[in-house]
Amino acid sequence: MSDLSFVIPIRVYIEDTDAGGIVYYVNYLKFMERARTEFMREQGFAKPAIIEDGKLMVVHSADVKYHKPARLDDELMATASISKLARTYVIFQQQIFRDGELLCSALIKVACVTSDSIKPVALPAVMRQSLLDKTS
Repeated sequence: MSDLSFVIPIRVYIEDTDAGGIVYYVNYLKFMERARTEFMREQGFAKPAIIEDGKLMVVHSADVKYHKPARLDDELMATASISKLARTYVIFQQQIFRDGELLCSALIKVACVTSDSIKPVALPAVMRQSLLDKTS
């Protein structure tokens, strides 16, 4: 794990697993969402999905790789770091680990859009500056 990554612990509960006790694939995206949300909260954005002036932050795309399965009651670490910061979007590099072993990795593109037309719009200046500070 990179020292520059934001990290949160995640416990695997029964509701996260399939009948075999293995984490259902979509739940890794939920774990990553929690890590991104807490990363943004640490930057001072308590509700990062909804920002001022009729703007929203939405997931545009996800490139996910599943390496090994997590299981019921595992203690995981979910990371979030900025891979790219553009005018209208952020690409997060995210990973899920168990005891230092990589289970899942992803690049998640989160775009800033207007709430009415859902068209791309520039990130708010204060948010962009805060994220720039985090990447340097």
